[in-house]
Amino acid sequence: MKQILVLGSGESGTGAAILARQQGFEVLVSDLGEIKSEYRRMLDAHAIPYEEGGHTRAEALIASLPEGATDDRLECIKSPGIPDSAPLVQRIRERGIAVISEIEFAGRFTRAKMICITGSNGKTTTTMLTYHILKQAGLHVGLAGNVGRSLALQVATEPLMDYYVVELSSFQLDGMKEFKADIAVLLNITPDHLDRYEYQFQNYVDSKLRIIQNQSEADALIFWEEDPVIQNELSKRPVRSALYPFAARRGEHTKAFIENNDLVIETLKTILKMPLADLSIQGIHNAYNSMAAGLAASIANVRKDSIRQSLQDFQGVEHRLEYVATVRNVRFVNDSKATNVNSCWYALQSMKSPVVLILGGTDKGNDYSEIETLVSEKVRSLIFLGVDNSRLHAFFDGKVERISDARSMQEAVAIAYAEARSGDTVLLSPCCASFDLFSNYEERGKLFKQEVRNL
Repeated sequence: MKQILVLGSGESGTGAAILARQQGFEVLVSDLGEIKSEYRRMLDAHAIPYEEGGHTRAEALIASLPEGATDDRLECIKSPGIPDSAPLVQRIRERGIAVISEIEFAGRFTRAKMICITGSNGKTTTTMLTYHILKQAGLHVGLAGNVGRSLALQVATEPLMDYYVVELSSFQLDGMKEFKADIAVLLNITPDHLDRYEYQFQNYVDSKLRIIQNQSEADALIFWEEDPVIQNELSKRPVRSALYPFAARRGEHTKAFIENNDLVIETLKTILKMPLADLSIQGIHNAYNSMAAGLAASIANVRKDSIRQSLQDFQGVEHRLEYVATVRNVRFVNDSKATNVNSCWYALQSMKSPVVLILGGTDKGNDYSEIETLVSEKVRSLIFLGVDNSRLHAFFDGKVERISDARSMQEAVAIAYAEARSGDTVLLSPCCASFDLFSNYEERGKLFKQEVRNL
């Protein structure tokens, strides 16, 4: 019997293990850290063996296999947070054992259509918005990938879905071989996660473009027509799917655009026009997200009246330009999900008042020159929240009059409140990952909101 080794015991790994057990495979879950109690309970409920605090049993399993032709005996499902450079992953590959993602594995056991969304920025909002439109239209739809529940777990427990809307990071795309997106959405490509890609932007770009692999003429690719990286990459790759570009201005082939302050979506199936002011989420970046989601829903045969209504009543995404409170005429905005420089650019671009900006965290090889002009134009004061702020100081010192350091969220919010003037906005838009002081960006954002409410 074929065996499945699952590396990582979080939402992705536990879901993959449960689906593998349901499909009759022998399964072992192995985690270098401690397994969270909720996932331990799920594994126990399905009688799935696991180890934590090391890979002793996983190493023994690999060593027990005869040399050569191991693909038929064992397959490894790697959680997206584990880098390819991890020693155990390298040893597994050296033995010729296939290493795949949970998404790749789950796709083998469902006939549901896949709407897959990637991009350096905006993918969570677009994913949630697309899911909202399809759900409101009455379709049986699941939400998976970087948001929602594990795709594999949903395939195991809720098999009769029409669609899954799946947010895909570059890490998840790296582990895909045969998986196919019926509708692929490529929002934008800017430098991110370069520490995982040997600090080579092209490696990261290649990862993002994996979203179109295996597509046929029956499938669709929705993409931002004005992104120079996407333009360049599509010009040099064979693309078989039907193309649905969106842009700020109408071009010869553009399917969604802005015209006379209206958002317009034109496909073979529908023509939708609505005032930009009616969109529930504002800003040019959210207009793009709405175009992409609207196109995906149109291709999925959702009626235009239903798309329009959903674009009007969507509530937005937590930690993404989330208004928190106004304290003594100072607005506080939580953009903790801005873990790269381009996300912060969008946040600053949308600000209408002077800004006290909180930056910092785990630098991923960031180029802060992208936000330099906006910082100069809009930012009154900078606060660096991190264990090591040396790269931020090296770039911004001398460019902003007031710069402070903070080692906790409580300290950062207190400094920001003291620095802000009436009418200002305090913006948490860190440009960096959260792992130096926080477990994830969600914890960082929740602590920000908690400290603001304590003012």
